[in-house]
Formats: sequence, C-alpha cells, structure tokens
Amino acid sequence: MKFRKVLLNKKRVVIKIGTSTLSYENGRINFQRIEKLADVLSALRRKGLEVVLVTSGAIGVGAARIGMTQRPKELNRKQALAAIGQAELMKMYQKFFDENNQLVAQVLLTKDVVEIPQRNQNAKRTLTRLMEMGIIPIVNENDTIATYEIEFGDNDTLSAIVAALVEADMLIILSDIDGLYSADPRIETSAEIIHSVFKITPELEQLASGTGSSFSTGGMVTKIAAAKICQQAGLDCIITNGSEPSVIFDVLEGKKIGTHFVGGHQTIVNNI
Repeated sequence: MKFRKVLLNKKRVVIKIGTSTLSYENGRINFQRIEKLADVLSALRRKGLEVVLVTSGAIGVGAARIGMTQRPKELNRKQALAAIGQAELMKMYQKFFDENNQLVAQVLLTKDVVEIPQRNQNAKRTLTRLMEMGIIPIVNENDTIATYEIEFGDNDTLSAIVAALVEADMLIILSDIDGLYSADPRIETSAEIIHSVFKITPELEQLASGTGSSFSTGGMVTKIAAAKICQQAGLDCIITNGSEPSVIFDVLEGKKIGTHFVGGHQTIVNNI
C-alpha cells in the first residue's frame, strides 16, 4: 500500500476509456456511463487537476448509428464509420460536460505526430495550452484518415503516448476488467489481481490475453504495452474497472484498486 501514496498528489492526469467500457455488448452506447464520466472529470477540474481524456468509441458509435451490430474488418469501412461516429461521440461528450459548465476540446492524432519532432511539439503545446486554459482535451486517434502504416492500432497505446507527451503524472486506463490477474479469471477461479507491478517481465506479458467487446480492438496485451511506455517515461499507470467512473476518485486517493504499474521502479512483480 505504501506505493499507492505516490498517487495522492497527482496534478496532471490522463484518463483513457475504451469502447467496451463506453458501450453495451451489443455496441449501443452507455449514455449513463458517459454522463458519470463527465461528472467525475469535471469535479477533478474544479479541484484544480489538469485532465486529458483519451477516448475510444467512434467506430462503435458510427456502427450503432447506421444499425450495424458487428465491427467491420475492412479499413475503409472502419474509416467511414469513424467519420460518422466521431461527430456523434463529441456531441455526447459536449452535452454532458456542458451540464457541468466544463469546456472540452477535440484533438485527433495520428502516429506521425509522435514520430515527426515538429508535429510532436505542436501537439504538446496545444494540449498543454488547453489544460492551462482549464479546458479538457478529448483525444482520439484520427481513424478517418489513418492507414495501417500510421494508425496506433489501439487507444491504450495512444493514451500512454499522450501521457508521456504532456508529461502527465499518471495514466488511468478504465477497462472492463478489474486489473491484471495472476491467471485468466474466466478459466481459473483461483486467479487473483496483481495489485502492484514494478517491472514488466516476459512472464507477466504472457498473462495478458483476450479482448473486450466485439467493437473494441484492445485487450490486456495492449494495456500492458501502454503500462510499459508509462514506466519507461517514469509515469504511474493504473488499470482498473471503469464500469463506475467514480473509481477515479478512489485511485487518486491511493486506495488498493486495480493494478498499479509503479513508475520509475525497476524491481520485480510484487502483489502488495
């Protein structure tokens, strides 16, 4: 528990929420969850924290908008659905954040923003300035123009890259699972959550498997990869269940929730 104390004084936080957490199994958006998320993040801003939200869901929202029940495999169809869904998704976020008198801004990124120094600095300056203005940037991958060569592939990776880019204190990944388990909890009833990870080993990476809903692209594999990026940047990362967005308050209060990938430590996996 002592390592959780480092979470008490965080000032700049990146929150990532995935498609499987934003939506029901049938792909329909969970409006109540988005509303609660907006309430929580707005409360953090009122407390003086700087917040960035990295969101998935554009393709899922687009699919639901035109009545599709399965995520398409073709890239051009994903791009078309993202174009439809991103506008709808931002309307939802704006509605619920407006109810909290909290301004938000849309920021769409592609991988070349990270790889090209000038664009990297431009993105960093924009995100930083928005936070200084008290605005919550809502970041998503620019699926509409991305190709296989430049797409992040999942927003877990994107969220870690954004957290490092803006020099955040921590990344909180809201998932549809409680954290990283010692075994697949769907198979092993004795599986337990690993509450603290100080170094990501090959053995630990082997524990990660599976995906969320039919509309999501990530799984625990991509979350471990994101946590590794955070640790390499010296940032704390928490993976926890986001079905109740108020869990963010618990994380920031240092409660023993989810899996904490401790930033800046190079020791062994330890379940504290």
